[in-house]
Amino acid sequence: MNLLADLIELLLPERCAGCSEASVLLCDVCALPLQGPARSAGTAPEGLPPPWTVAAYEGPLRTILSAYKERGRTALAVPLGEALATALQAALASLEPPQTVVWVPSRRRSVKRRGHDPLRGTVAVALHRLRAEGLQVTGVNALRQRRRVGDQAGLTAAQRLTNLHGALETTRPEIAGRQVILVDDVVTTGASLAEAARALRAAGATPAAAATIAATPRRHPRPTRHHPP
Repeated sequence: MNLLADLIELLLPERCAGCSEASVLLCDVCALPLQGPARSAGTAPEGLPPPWTVAAYEGPLRTILSAYKERGRTALAVPLGEALATALQAALASLEPPQTVVWVPSRRRSVKRRGHDPLRGTVAVALHRLRAEGLQVTGVNALRQRRRVGDQAGLTAAQRLTNLHGALETTRPEIAGRQVILVDDVVTTGASLAEAARALRAAGATPAAAATIAATPRRHPRPTRHHPP
């Protein structure tokens, strides 16, 4: 954690979690990406169609998610959960009710350090909105980590899949036979969702769709220019 940023947060009134300018939880500009329509993330985890998502994981949204997860700005669960609800609604559109939502679990030591489970908080907000709109959807905390995994930073997509393989297991036998929508906060390569799908299939469930709040934009290398001799 950044100790200076922690001290500033304690001493100053609430500021926008994205830009620190306005005296609100989120200013209109920083909130805008979370209010867009659902779209395909474009990254298809193994055994799943591309997840539905709302925002690009860049700019102020990176700061917003960090503030929510690491800096105790738990009120951000509401705007983040509303965005997740939009993505979930798109995922639900092609599936028959009732549906079951299962989220990728946080590491237990991370939950203990943070004092809350960020993804579970946003899922709760999203499910509340969907049920208020009359959708038949249930959230089940069906996955847990069965082993520690190495740091994913800097790994290729293939390396991430290898690093995570076998890391999750199901905790709820009753998940067998259900059609499931998987949830994560951000999708980059889809490795976490792919591992969650593998664990659920091993338990007899059918992962049918996925939804996230944001997706990491794909960075394409610039083409090399060939100059004539």
